[in-house]
Amino acid sequence: MSAAPRTSATIRYTLMRLGVFAGCFLALWGLVYVGALPRGLGDSNLLWVLLLSIVISAPLSFVLLRKQRDAMSAQIVEKVDTAKARLEANRTREDTAVQ
Repeated sequence: MSAAPRTSATIRYTLMRLGVFAGCFLALWGLVYVGALPRGLGDSNLLWVLLLSIVISAPLSFVLLRKQRDAMSAQIVEKVDTAKARLEANRTREDTAVQ
């Protein structure tokens, strides 16, 4: 029985955040295209839509991706605890070798 490879929670969370940003960007670009939002000043349209997408996608990601953020946090804590345990094991082995 083989276990499915576990993807990194950090990669999954990052890709989902990029997806939320891309969705916001496309939605805002569509609203600008149909005239529901102002086009900006001169050639600043793309920059304006990018900045507005960042501002809107940040709180959406905070709310919508809570579960993935918690999974990422748990995975990071697990890796840090493993590294601390390994460091402590090396330290105690070193102490017993010196004595």
